[in-house]
Amino acid sequence: MKKVLLIAGILWLAVFSAGAQRYAIIDSKYILEKLPDYKDAQKKLDETSELWQKEIDQKSAELEKMYKNFEAEQVMLSDELKKKREDEIYNKEKELRDLQKKRFGFEGDLFRKRQELIKPIQDKVYNAVQKLATERSFDFVLDKSEGITVIFADPKLDKSDDILKMLGVTK
Repeated sequence: MKKVLLIAGILWLAVFSAGAQRYAIIDSKYILEKLPDYKDAQKKLDETSELWQKEIDQKSAELEKMYKNFEAEQVMLSDELKKKREDEIYNKEKELRDLQKKRFGFEGDLFRKRQELIKPIQDKVYNAVQKLATERSFDFVLDKSEGITVIFADPKLDKSDDILKMLGVTK
């Protein structure tokens, strides 16, 4: 009998504490895509990325041309000139790899540019979410866009449009 009462008491506490929690679900990807600042920043980032990719493509084409010329002339070159050309090609390949790493590598120029352009917008959204959660006494705010998987979410719990309104963006 004591065990049954103990289990019932624990279940009652679990149900009571779970019922007291308030939560909301947002879609940060949806929110960001609706922000004009984010669209502008993303466009600038894409343009910069394309410019850097063209630079890399140009250097790659130069390297390919050097390699083809070497292949064509290799038979007629002395050992000394072969070695010199091979070294030039090797150095050009290294330059190209270094440039790719500098532009698109981990914590490269693209990463820093993204931080510079997009992080302030993400911080603005985060602050709006934090304000909404405080004002409406939400215990949890879940993001269903990436990272956290939500199997089912009642659409009335989605507060993404409320965040957009707080940021001054209409649908």
